[in-house]
Amino acid sequence: MSVKSYLGIPRDRVPWFPSIDADLCTGCGECLDSCPNGVFELDAGAGKMGVAVPMNCVVLCDKCAALCSTEAITFQDKAATKRLLRRLLEETVSSPTSQQRA
Repeated sequence: MSVKSYLGIPRDRVPWFPSIDADLCTGCGECLDSCPNGVFELDAGAGKMGVAVPMNCVVLCDKCAALCSTEAITFQDKAATKRLLRRLLEETVSSPTSQQRA
């Protein structure tokens, strides 16, 4: 099984994934229906949506939050995530391993 990455950065180093406020979630499933990556699941017992596989979320995608009629879905700060990505990309480019590949 290969390690997921985003722009050559190990995906687990990029904290971008949805959070669901259970108090606001109605369990409608709009997020589940709109996400092709299997990020969400329905907790049938609670009647609420949950984040099943956060690392399947496409970095910087927040389409599900825009579709949530109760605004139950939030993400990390997009500008801060972009700054982190720039820093991680610089580290990746300047790392000894990447220089050996060049």
